[in-house]
Amino acid sequence: MGLTTSEPSVPGGVLAIDAGNSKTDVVIVAADGSVLGTARGGGFHPHRIGAAKAVAGLAPLVALAAHGAGLAPDGGPLVEQVSACLANADFPVEEQRLELALHGYGWGRRTQVANDTFAILRAGVAEPRGVAVVCGAGINCVGMLPDGRTARFPAVGRISGDWGGGAELAEEALWWAARAEDGRGEPTALAAVLPAHFGLGSMYALIEALHLQEIAATRKHEMVPPLFRVAAEGDPVAVRIVRRQADEVVALASVALDRLGLLAEEAAVVLGGGVLAARHPLLMDTIADRLAAAAPKAVAHVVTAPPVLGAALLGLDRLAASDGVRARLRRHYEADAPQRAKTQQTGN
Repeated sequence: MGLTTSEPSVPGGVLAIDAGNSKTDVVIVAADGSVLGTARGGGFHPHRIGAAKAVAGLAPLVALAAHGAGLAPDGGPLVEQVSACLANADFPVEEQRLELALHGYGWGRRTQVANDTFAILRAGVAEPRGVAVVCGAGINCVGMLPDGRTARFPAVGRISGDWGGGAELAEEALWWAARAEDGRGEPTALAAVLPAHFGLGSMYALIEALHLQEIAATRKHEMVPPLFRVAAEGDPVAVRIVRRQADEVVALASVALDRLGLLAEEAAVVLGGGVLAARHPLLMDTIADRLAAAAPKAVAHVVTAPPVLGAALLGLDRLAASDGVRARLRRHYEADAPQRAKTQQTGN
């Protein structure tokens, strides 16, 4: 992939797009690594509305970023390279469709589309080498090497062998809590804590409210922080759920490392997404222990840089930008890194 044209007078630089399920960031970066214009909008859902319509929704954001950069979005290519890391681009065929749709807008002479997990990985490493595991609503993992080789998983739910992330943690907590209350399972404090979070007195009441949609299904993610609190207090059921999440993170990371020939080498394992960014001690300690056994030289860390930085760096990689150019771009995002880290730690 990576579409090109023969446009003769294209400015340098990168148009970077990080489009996730909940928000989209756009940034225009000059050839020297300086940030010229930015914009932020809502989520990106091509699997629901189609590739063409989803990409059309990016156009106002690109126009806003271009305006901030002093560029005309309809006056020819804005940049040399468009680097778009997009949610729900889970298979190469989906990336190709989105790449074609993006390239049709003529924002750059070249266009590259990748799954948004690659942005998180690239934001968290000094060079394009390592793996990333993301636990947000769901779970995903990718890996890359400087020579362009990658490792990835379909990551579309149970049909692709996935378990983990906020959605599965909430479902598992509900399952055990329901069985604890009615006697089919072992006791757990979750049976009282989960309904109490919603102001209810029993799991029966919570189940009824969810079933009748008196409590929206989208609020299930609110049960993840209570689950971790109960686990931190030593509740055996909650502890097992959290440790299972850690096992899934390490399984993904170790397989990706192995595919890239990095299992026995020093390599970064970048951790991202709300579940991991919250840095719950039991989860993080278990990941560290399990990873040390599976890949002794791997070093895990939670990414604090925004994913759009990763998308921009991938674009600069495509342009063979110098270390100095990439460093300048990173410095732009370092000023507010402590505040971002604090915000992440309070997330779900």
